[in-house]
Amino acid sequence: MSQAADRAAGRAAMGRERFDVIVIGGGHAGCEAAAAAARVGAAALLITQKRETIGAMSCNPAIGGLAKGTLVREVDALDGLMGRIADGAGIQFRVLNRSKGPAVRGPRAQQDRALYRAAMQAALDAQPNLTIREGTGAVLGDGESIPAPRVVLTTGTFLRGLIHIGERQIPAGRVGDAPATGLALTLERLGFRLGRLKTGTPPRLDGRTIDWAALEAQEGDEPPEPFSFLTAAITRAQVPCHITATGPEGHDLIRRNLARSPIYSGAIESRGPRYCPSIEDKVVRFADRSSHQIFLEPEGLTDHTVYPNGISTALPEDVQRALVATIPGLERAAVLRPGYASSTTTWTRAS
Repeated sequence: MSQAADRAAGRAAMGRERFDVIVIGGGHAGCEAAAAAARVGAAALLITQKRETIGAMSCNPAIGGLAKGTLVREVDALDGLMGRIADGAGIQFRVLNRSKGPAVRGPRAQQDRALYRAAMQAALDAQPNLTIREGTGAVLGDGESIPAPRVVLTTGTFLRGLIHIGERQIPAGRVGDAPATGLALTLERLGFRLGRLKTGTPPRLDGRTIDWAALEAQEGDEPPEPFSFLTAAITRAQVPCHITATGPEGHDLIRRNLARSPIYSGAIESRGPRYCPSIEDKVVRFADRSSHQIFLEPEGLTDHTVYPNGISTALPEDVQRALVATIPGLERAAVLRPGYASSTTTWTRAS
């Protein structure tokens, strides 16, 4: 009898459900961790707040990029899911830095959010040895305790998460989803050192209100280059992105309202990632520049939502709308959802 069969028989004999590995969080990392554990024969349990948001792309609707594209291919080489699913849900593929050496090239694929989420959920549902439950920890909200010798936390922005939009603060892991507060308190009680990490996202725009004719189109590569070594060719229809930029009027608007941004008002006491600066940071740090490039990225083949990559912001909603209106091609663009900064808990072992 195999080790996996031995474990299954032991669980059955005990008369209660037991798992070898529990993964908490159904984002990119959690999906890969749960699937990897199940692939090697472990009885794995994936716990997530909402089953329907497993595989949801909370921020940028793209996979890969500089350095990150290499990581996706490494995950694929270990039989991970992301590369294969991105190849099936991708709607524009580009290799960044193609004119430079192979060591610095970065494969990147714009994704259809709905297709990616559905494909990830289908892959996990089809994975033997994997169970999915809704909850927020190994002790669930209803008090049920689920034992396991190993627990993997992949909580992303949810761990005692806080959303900042101007002067407003909203406890949330992302828009519409509650934070994992109890889990953060448990880590603190166990002696872990907690800190804070800041990231952000731009406002979402209604593509039907954008002046596309005034903008430069950016086509994908032809032929598109897959992520996965198992993908023979990309067969899905590809779409263009478009390019625009901020200007002096928008920069002046940002400077006049810096005190209303939680990034500069002192409302956020956390460190931000160097690779994802807000538009406020760009205007302050690079004061000599009169413009910053923006890539208008579609979020799906049947979705009118557009992601303006390059203007991540936590400014108040009225300032965000005014800023968008200063950008060429976006003068009459409708803001579907404001951008925000997300401050979340991180942890390390106590020294």
